[in-house]
Amino acid sequence: MRKGRKGKRPGPAVNDDLLRRDFAAALPNRKWVTDLTEHPTAEGKVYCCAIKDLFSNRIVGHAVSDRMTADRASST
Repeated sequence: MRKGRKGKRPGPAVNDDLLRRDFAAALPNRKWVTDLTEHPTAEGKVYCCAIKDLFSNRIVGHAVSDRMTADRASST
């Protein structure tokens, strides 16, 4: 059986869309995007946050934690 969202829709955006959906970057370290995902495990939830530089398309920072807090992301 496949897990689904059971009809739930995402809520409103937490922050303004400062990039205005323009994901091209002419220089490094000018435009970064982030993603936060929640992963259920046998021991509880784990949260993974990644920061991506749109110029190089590389992950420039990440964090993994059992708590979802704003201070978790750090540069690698």
